[in-house]
Amino acid sequence: MTLQHTESNKLARSLLAKQGIGAIWRLYEAAAAAHRAGFHLSAADLIEVAEAAERAWISDGKCCLKGGFAELIAAL
Repeated sequence: MTLQHTESNKLARSLLAKQGIGAIWRLYEAAAAAHRAGFHLSAADLIEVAEAAERAWISDGKCCLKGGFAELIAAL
């Protein structure tokens, strides 16, 4: 089951608001782990949310983010 586009956007913005930009990296890490474990649909859903978060960050970086560049570097 894949997430609807609007659900991905809402979840992505919520994660950005709560966890900051580092959430994007963590979503991709979780997607890779899910894919390696054989959960391909879950991995696809996680990637959809990560991409929605990237779009939110690019289109409106101050929409819902805490932290900033320093937090991004710390998350890596």
